[in-house]
Amino acid sequence: MTTGTQEQSTFEPRPMAALALAGWLLLCLAVSGVSSIFPVHSLPTWYAGLIKPSLTPLNAVFGPTWTVLFVLMGISAWMVWKTRPSVCRVRGLRLFLIQLAFAFLWNWTFFGRHQMLTALADIVILLVTITMTIWTFRKMSVTAAWLLVPYLAWVGFVTYLNLGFWRLNP
Repeated sequence: MTTGTQEQSTFEPRPMAALALAGWLLLCLAVSGVSSIFPVHSLPTWYAGLIKPSLTPLNAVFGPTWTVLFVLMGISAWMVWKTRPSVCRVRGLRLFLIQLAFAFLWNWTFFGRHQMLTALADIVILLVTITMTIWTFRKMSVTAAWLLVPYLAWVGFVTYLNLGFWRLNP
C-alpha cells in the first residue's frame, strides 16, 4: 500500500499543472454537458411516460450528482497525469478516456435512442472500464483511485435503474 508521502513522491513537477487541471476538468464537464442534451429532451416526454423502478430518484438529483462526479473524475485523471511517465500511466489515462466515451454513449443510447437493452450492455461495459481504471490508477495514486469510487457506486446504481426500466417497460 502506498503511503501519502510515497504517493506525493511519485508526482512530477509539471510547469503547466494548473492548465492541465483545467483541461481535464473541461474535458469531463464537456462530456457531461454535451451528453446531458439527450436527457433534457427526453425527460418531459419519453422518460416521463416510463414505469420507474423503485428507488428512482427525483429528476433534480441527477444533474448535480453527475456534475460532482465528473469534477472528481477530472481531478483524478489530472492526479494520474501528474505522475511520472510510465506504461501504467498511459494505460490508465487510456482506460479513463475509454470509460468517458462509454459514459457519453450510455446517455445517447438510453435517452437519445431509447434503447434500454443496448444502454444496459453499455453501462455494464462502463462498470468494467471504471473498475479497470480504478485498479490502474491505484498503482500510481491511491487518492486518484478513491476519487473514482463514488462514480463507480453511482454507475452501479444507475445500472440497477437501467435494468429496472428495461424490465418494466418492454
